[in-house]
Amino acid sequence: MIRDRRMMALRKIYGPLALGVFLTAAIGLALGCPFLKTWFYLFAWWNYIFFVDWLNLRLKGSSRLTSGPREFLELSFISVFVWLVFEWFNLFLKNWAYVNVPASLWVRWLGYTLAFATVLPGIFETYDLLDYLWKAPFKVRPVPDPPRWFPLLTVLGLLCALLPVAYPRYFFPLVWAWGFLLLEPINYLLRPEDSLLEDLRRGSFRRPALLLLSGLICGFFWESWNYWAGTKWIYTLPWEWLMRFKLFEMPVAGYLGFPPFAWECWSMWYFISLRRSRWLYLMISLFCIYVFHKIDYNTIVCFR
Repeated sequence: MIRDRRMMALRKIYGPLALGVFLTAAIGLALGCPFLKTWFYLFAWWNYIFFVDWLNLRLKGSSRLTSGPREFLELSFISVFVWLVFEWFNLFLKNWAYVNVPASLWVRWLGYTLAFATVLPGIFETYDLLDYLWKAPFKVRPVPDPPRWFPLLTVLGLLCALLPVAYPRYFFPLVWAWGFLLLEPINYLLRPEDSLLEDLRRGSFRRPALLLLSGLICGFFWESWNYWAGTKWIYTLPWEWLMRFKLFEMPVAGYLGFPPFAWECWSMWYFISLRRSRWLYLMISLFCIYVFHKIDYNTIVCFR
């Protein structure tokens, strides 16, 4: 009984508490606190996630964290893997690099884990909030018989995955499309209710549109909070003219990649969630360790 009361009290305050921690961290960063210069990104993103989750709970009566804490943890774990797939691509692309990273391996790897674990929760919590706030149905012309497009989507997906690796200077933007093109046909066949292609078949662009907007919103926050942090990423794109026009560290044109990235995250999450198993999670864990090691030797410019 006492535990239930404490949980109810926590549900009422964890959103305002998260907002207060975020504001405190922002003030500390502005005052030059060394600890917050290193870890501000984590303070910003996790408190954003908790605050938006609390808003979803207050507005909708349920949220990802309170209704399914185990699935929320699983989402965070898969988020690390999903982002590390793009870190693996970046070993060839060399589009971004990290600076002022903690020198201690275990502290650094813990930071990787906590930072990359925010990607999917951030996008999906934002989507849940927009889903409540935006009531318009957003109808489009239905796409009949999506399976007939599967061969074309598969070929395009393979090209978007292979060309950036083979010719990164020319095809690096394609990396933000392969996941949706390759995995959505499989999601459609195995669990159509969670497939964006099923939405298009029914003539609804609401969920795809909200995901695109969620990706853009999160992209803006990613870049803005990264810009002020001490431990951060910087961009090194091969097309020099792109680097002339920037919003924070990101070239303005680069923001076009965030909306389709949200589609990829959706497709990759539901594809993986269809195949839950201990062996899968073991393979994901080994992949994460491998890419952490590669980041240390290939993507970090300097240590703090």
